[in-house]
Amino acid sequence: MSKFPEKRVSLETRISAIEARNARVELDKAWETSITRKVWILGITYILTAITFWIIGVDAHLRHAIIPTFAYFLSTLSLPIARRMWQKRFSRENKAVYK
Repeated sequence: MSKFPEKRVSLETRISAIEARNARVELDKAWETSITRKVWILGITYILTAITFWIIGVDAHLRHAIIPTFAYFLSTLSLPIARRMWQKRFSRENKAVYK
């Protein structure tokens, strides 16, 4: 008997596993860049900052909690720009590695 059917099943299994992994990676990437994720993080940041400010006795803690939350939001906006700059520089420096 030939071993080809077994190899074919093995290849099909491996391809299915790779496709499932790719689907998970795509879903993770979609979550990382989603507005829903950013809104949740902003909300949690605001609530925790407001609670912390209340505990330490900051006057108008709800209003003052907006400042660090807004700063966090601005930092997330700058990251895609920083990433593109880093990728450009990294790809230039390592061009020989990928050939």
